[in-house]
Amino acid sequence: MGSLIPDSLPEEQAREVRRVAAELRSGAVVAFPTETFYALGADPRSPEAVAEVFRLKGRPGDRRLPWIAASRAQVEAVCVLSDLAAALAGRCWPGPVTLVLPLRGARTDTVAVRVSSHPLARALAAALGHPVISTSANPTGAPPLTTAAEVRAAFAGRDAGTLRILDGGRTPGGEPSVIVDVTGESPRVLRGRLDGLWSESPEAR
Repeated sequence: MGSLIPDSLPEEQAREVRRVAAELRSGAVVAFPTETFYALGADPRSPEAVAEVFRLKGRPGDRRLPWIAASRAQVEAVCVLSDLAAALAGRCWPGPVTLVLPLRGARTDTVAVRVSSHPLARALAAALGHPVISTSANPTGAPPLTTAAEVRAAFAGRDAGTLRILDGGRTPGGEPSVIVDVTGESPRVLRGRLDGLWSESPEAR
């Protein structure tokens, strides 16, 4: 699993990621860039930080928020990957494909998680030493956001004093990540399409 930031990051960015990760461990909510849009992140082990994410988004806290991980190994430390899930992860990670997986030690509990192709998103999870919550950084019902300035403006009137922003420039936008439930015997696409990401059936691999 590890907690080392990838060597490919410039030192100034690496320092900023370590600073933001320390704030996450202290209970802060952080907006950070992904390969699609900016996300709101928090340490999933902090109930108070998770509740703050729901409050900022104006969304009832009735389900587990998705995660971004630094690597497949980091995912496997906390989730169980079936042969099907491992095949799909090997084909689509890092990238905008989120898999619904069983949590280790939980009979029925699951989480949606992906390994992002954005270096800052992966570095943040690496520095935290654990997957980080990643839900779109916009109030519920509002469009997703592609710049740090848009995030600041969107949450300006929401008592967002605890919100930190890891500015990674403009993100590509496009479609949000595909979500695939792989807890059963065959993949079940919950959002988006796998066309172009999976050119053959997982069962054939």
